[in-house]
Amino acid sequence: MSLEGVQTVGSARRRTARTADGLPEGRVRRALGSRRIRDLGLKVTGVLTVLVALELCARLGVLSRDWFPPMTDTYVELAKLAFGHPLWTEIGRTLSGWALGIGLAALLAIPIGVLLGSNRTAYRLSRVVIEFCRPVPSVALIPLAVLVYGVGLEMKVFLIVFVTFWPILLQVIYGVQDVDPLVYDTARSYGLPPRARFFRITLPSAAPYIATGLRIASAIALVLAVTAELVVGAPGLGQSIVVAQSNANLPRMYALIIVTGLVGWALNTAFQAIERRLLRWHPSQRAEVAS
Repeated sequence: MSLEGVQTVGSARRRTARTADGLPEGRVRRALGSRRIRDLGLKVTGVLTVLVALELCARLGVLSRDWFPPMTDTYVELAKLAFGHPLWTEIGRTLSGWALGIGLAALLAIPIGVLLGSNRTAYRLSRVVIEFCRPVPSVALIPLAVLVYGVGLEMKVFLIVFVTFWPILLQVIYGVQDVDPLVYDTARSYGLPPRARFFRITLPSAAPYIATGLRIASAIALVLAVTAELVVGAPGLGQSIVVAQSNANLPRMYALIIVTGLVGWALNTAFQAIERRLLRWHPSQRAEVAS
């Protein structure tokens, strides 16, 4: 092919680089970029508005300084904590219990969920036990956990595993049961072996449910880890909050509460980013990007 032919083909390909709606890809990318910038600007504006309102309420006496210091004092204390080694140590202690609990819960819940979701009889036999154990308040298990494991990492891990096991398990069961029977029967009629059917049909179908269960369990695990530290005094962010409150250091107490919120936000954002990347082939992720 001549040089002119190559250039003609390349020009034709560039002209046909359009989305399903008939719009050029470059225009779609620019629109998505501007929309993300606009959304980020709105979020930042909303946060700054709330902070300024709280600062004015504290300065003008609408909120008593005895229990709510100005936000500037809180963020000055937060800046001091950010450059201090103890803060990161406490964050690491909280996240260590969170990570171990989530990991053990996933290792137990995913295979059990696949088994129960694949076998209707097994699911019916275990449904009463699941519905009985799932609503048990995690705080009610703290005395038992302290009695068995003491005050430390093992106690937090036990509580987190027990509480996060159920949402992961249920999501896995729902994901396995949501497999299209027609697709499964078609694969079986073509002679696809059970192992191949599991990895090519069942697991991809359940993957979004598993990701949702892990994301829900992540938030629950962090709340439970901090709660255990607050109530029992286990090392971590919760214990640091209680110590600051006992010493009447309100700016530090609020700064640590903000740190806890930032940790939760960062974990949720990380899970969402991983889910979008690993499941970008799934229609739900494509619909979310297009919306």
